[in-house]
Amino acid sequence: MIVSRKINEIKGIIDSAVVMGTAENKAILKAAGLFLPEFENTTDTDLLIGIKAEGKSIINEAMNTIEKLFSDLKNSTDDTSDFLPRSLEGAIRQLPEANLSLISVAGKYAASEAKKALRNGLHVMIFSDNVPIEDEIDLKQFAKKKELLVMGPDCGTAIINNIPLAFANAVNKGNIGIVAASGTGLQEISSIISNAGAGISQAIGTGGRDISKQVGGIMFIEALKTLNEDEETKIIVLVSKPPHADVLQKISREIKQIEKPVIAMFIGGDEKLVKSSGAIAAATLEEAAIIAINLATGQDPEQSKAGLQFRNQKIDKLAQIEAKKKTVNQKYLRGLFSGGTLCDETQLILQKYIGDVYSNTPLNPEYKLKDSNQCFENTILDLGEDEFTVGRPHPMIDFSLRNEKIIEQAENKNVAVILLDVVLGFGANLAPSAELVPVIKKALKKSPELTLVCSVTGTEKDPQNKKKVKSELENAGAMVMDSNAAASEVAGKIIKNLK
Repeated sequence: MIVSRKINEIKGIIDSAVVMGTAENKAILKAAGLFLPEFENTTDTDLLIGIKAEGKSIINEAMNTIEKLFSDLKNSTDDTSDFLPRSLEGAIRQLPEANLSLISVAGKYAASEAKKALRNGLHVMIFSDNVPIEDEIDLKQFAKKKELLVMGPDCGTAIINNIPLAFANAVNKGNIGIVAASGTGLQEISSIISNAGAGISQAIGTGGRDISKQVGGIMFIEALKTLNEDEETKIIVLVSKPPHADVLQKISREIKQIEKPVIAMFIGGDEKLVKSSGAIAAATLEEAAIIAINLATGQDPEQSKAGLQFRNQKIDKLAQIEAKKKTVNQKYLRGLFSGGTLCDETQLILQKYIGDVYSNTPLNPEYKLKDSNQCFENTILDLGEDEFTVGRPHPMIDFSLRNEKIIEQAENKNVAVILLDVVLGFGANLAPSAELVPVIKKALKKSPELTLVCSVTGTEKDPQNKKKVKSELENAGAMVMDSNAAASEVAGKIIKNLK
C-alpha cells in the first residue's frame, strides 16, 4: 500500500495498484480496469502491478520507482528494534501472560492462526477480511465452548481495558460498555461519550457478518453476556447495521435477561422489537451515546431527546441561511465517506428530508449506482468499499481519492452541499488538516456558494486532537459539526430548503 500510494503521486499516473495475486484482489483489479491477461494464472504469493498512465515513459518511471521502493524496504534495518517473534508460538513464549491475540494476515491464513490462539486460551481479534464465513462460524462456535471471544473477522475497532485496538480512539475509562458489529459506529459512540466526560469500560467489536443469518449473532450475544457479567460496566450500548430478523429475535431474548440498562442503535432496524426487549431504542449513534451518558450520570434518558430537539432547531435556522446562498442550478448533495456505518447513518437521516439517495452501498437497493464513479442526483459514497480501495490504503488513512472527488464535485455546478466524515484516532491519517485544508479552500474557490459540511469523529486525546482539527477545518471555510448525525441533519435540511 505504501508503494501504491507513492506511485499514484507521480504526475501522469491515472490509477495504479500493487497487490498480492489473491482471487479477491484479481476480482477488484478487473472491476478497476487494471487487470492484465498475464495475471490470470498467478497465485496468492505473486505480486501484481497494474498501472494506467498517460504514456509509456511515465510507466517506466513508475516501475523504476517501484523497484527502488522495494529495494529500500528490503535493505532497511533497525538494529535497535526489539525482537519480533515470527510465529504465534514464539509470541506466547515471549509474552506468556498475554490473553488476547490480534490477527492481521491474508484472509486464507487467518482462521488457522486464530484457531491456534484459541487453543492457547487467548481471546482473538481478527483484523483480516476475506475469511470464509464457514471458518468464521467454526471459530466462534469453538471460542464459545472455551468461553473466549472472537472479534471479527474484519473487525477494525475495539477498546479492551482502556487499550485502543486497530482503528480506535483515546477515550476516558468509565462504566459504559459497547458491543458493536460496526467499526466507525463504535468510534462515533465512544468518542461522543468520552467528549462529554463519561467513559468506556469495554468496547467489543464482533465483525459485521456476526449478525448475519449464517453466523447467527454468536459473538454479539457472547459479548453482551460478557458485559452483563463485568462489574465495571453499568450501562450497555449495542450498535450495528440491521441484524437479520432471526438474529434480532435472539438478541432481543438475551436483552430480556440483562438487568443493566441497554441502549440499542440498529441502523434501520425494527424499533418496536428493540423496545419490546426492554432496551431503549436510539434513532442515531449520537442519541445512543447521549442516552448512555444521561444514564451514567443518573439523569432521565428522555432529556437526551429534548437536548437534540433544541440542537436541531438551531440547525434549522443554519440550513435556511445556507440555502439562500445557493444559485438556481445548485440542488444536489454529494457525500464522500470513509466510514461505512457513518455512510449508512447519513442515508437513514436523509430519508426524513430528501428521501432515498443514490449510493454504492444504498439502504434501498433500488438506489444502487450503476457506476460508483458517476454520482447521480443526491449521492452518498462509501469510499471504504473494495471497489475504491484496490491497491491503496483505506480512506481513513489515505485521503488522495477523496480529495480528488471533492474537487470534482465542487466543479459540478449542480452540487449545493458536499458532506464529509473525518475519522480520527489510532491508525487513521495523522495529519488530516494538512491534507484537507488546501482541498477545502480550492473547492470553495471554485464554487463560492458551495456548503462543505464535515463531521469529526474523535477526542482531544487522539494523536490528531479533535479540537485542533475542527478549528483548522473551520478556518478553511468548512462547516464542522461534532457528530455525523448533526452534519447529516444540516446537509439534508439545506437540500430540503432548496426544493
